Amino acid sequence: MRILVVEDNKDILANVLDFLALKGYTVDCAQDGLGGMHLAVTEQYDLIVLDVMLPGMDGFQICQRLREDARLETPIIMLTARDTLDDRLQGLGVGADDYLVKPFALSELVARIEAVLRRTQGSRKRKMQVADLVYDLDTLYITRAGQPIKLNPLGLKLLAVLMQKSPAVVRRETLEEALWGDDCPDSDSLRSHIHQLRQVLDKPFDVPLLHTIHGVGYRLAESPNGV
Repeated sequence: MRILVVEDNKDILANVLDFLALKGYTVDCAQDGLGGMHLAVTEQYDLIVLDVMLPGMDGFQICQRLREDARLETPIIMLTARDTLDDRLQGLGVGADDYLVKPFALSELVARIEAVLRRTQGSRKRKMQVADLVYDLDTLYITRAGQPIKLNPLGLKLLAVLMQKSPAVVRRETLEEALWGDDCPDSDSLRSHIHQLRQVLDKPFDVPLLHTIHGVGYRLAESPNGV
């Protein structure tokens, strides 16, 4: 299980990271709102532990943007020293799954993480979405603007990596490793598969989603610059 912890208090952060690592979790961290937001949308996590009072962008803003703009369904547990009913309601209102008041016992945090994961993993559909492109990871059913899209196994794997990283640029080497490991057939193989994917994904539609970043790699997003 991979967890993102966004917390600006260095002592709390260090204690949480150490304890979660001891419990067997793989943990990434950020100490400000913008850094946390970036990691949350560019990497894949099973759960996010999110402090409310952060520099740059507070936890309420991050949670709301992840739910409404990025359409991220990753479970979120919010941490805060503010324990009024209005604060708790605000956190839940912007899409948090749970709300833990500081100071807290590390064992309680882990118990809440486990409880949230139990609740969400059974009911949460594993879907990715970029603009009007939707990929159901459980059924491998893909649609764009409601129209079904058929891909071969390598095309499915290629699209999954691009969607997981969207709107970030994915380097050629990263895609080649994902498709073939250390045994890439030749330098034109990736280009050929990108061409096939683009023919199915973009050609029938007005707005292209698959963009070539020359000399670097590829980006899946509504605009070439990812904004």
